[in-house]
Amino acid sequence: MEFKDYYAELGVARGAAADDIKKAYRKLARKYHPDVSKEPDAGKRMAAVNEAYAVLADPEKRAAYDQLGSAPPPGQDFRPPPGWDDGMEFSGREFSGRDAAGFSDFFSEIFGRRSAQGSSFGAGSNDHHARVLLDLEDAYTGAERQLSLRVPKVDGEGRVALETRTLNVKIPAGIREGQVIRLAGQGSAMGGEMQGAKPGDLLLEVAFKPHARFHPQGRDLHMTLPVAPWEAALGAIVPVDLPGGTLKVRIPAGAKPGKQLRIRGKGIPSSPPGDVYFDVRIVVPPAATPKEKELYESLQKEANFDPRKDWGRAP
Repeated sequence: MEFKDYYAELGVARGAAADDIKKAYRKLARKYHPDVSKEPDAGKRMAAVNEAYAVLADPEKRAAYDQLGSAPPPGQDFRPPPGWDDGMEFSGREFSGRDAAGFSDFFSEIFGRRSAQGSSFGAGSNDHHARVLLDLEDAYTGAERQLSLRVPKVDGEGRVALETRTLNVKIPAGIREGQVIRLAGQGSAMGGEMQGAKPGDLLLEVAFKPHARFHPQGRDLHMTLPVAPWEAALGAIVPVDLPGGTLKVRIPAGAKPGKQLRIRGKGIPSSPPGDVYFDVRIVVPPAATPKEKELYESLQKEANFDPRKDWGRAP
């Protein structure tokens, strides 16, 4: 995906005030508007100018865009950094899906998700939204957490900055990724509230922080389970620590790499609870000591095993 430098498109600095952005846009619109311009690429340039102005003239879009950082080196595709917009509060009103019509893939990638996100919440016009990261363990036990949100604010000169506000949020046990926590009356005062309107709700879309071992999918958990060769060959019972406690997992004799084991009802608590899936990975120990080398040499002599005997055969 090609990065769009909206500041360069309008010819303004990254710290430009709102009036400077508006003046730059009007100047370029007079130059490239297809109805009056004689430039050969007027239509294309006008579309690019309109897209840049749609972002930089909107405090929320501009604040989100500024979080992406600078463009990648020439010739390299751009991908948004993981979690770049986590904890950013925005209003569904400001991120209309119609804005993206005719704009670039870059615009759709950055702002289109927000439009779909807001509409899927069933949000009202004064509601605000944010995507928040929680610990997977909170889904098992429930918790009360203090969460920080980044809120775009405009100063007296029309420059945008992010302010932080904190909230105490009750996390219900059994919450899943993609679900929404609604905080009644907690929408911030960026819009209608300053005109005397009743504040809307704050809708928090839940995502989980990356976990060292587990990958949640809905109510289920998935993980790779390392086992020793003798555990796979002979069978074993191995303890595995889950967010909800320790689970004893039975490895069947003759387990092969990639075999999937399923433990019902030990995933994220819900009605019904999710399951846990273990993908077996056989870890070969090194021959790091003379004794370990001797054991491998003994196994080599005693075992009638050729790992390549099935080469060329149809599966």
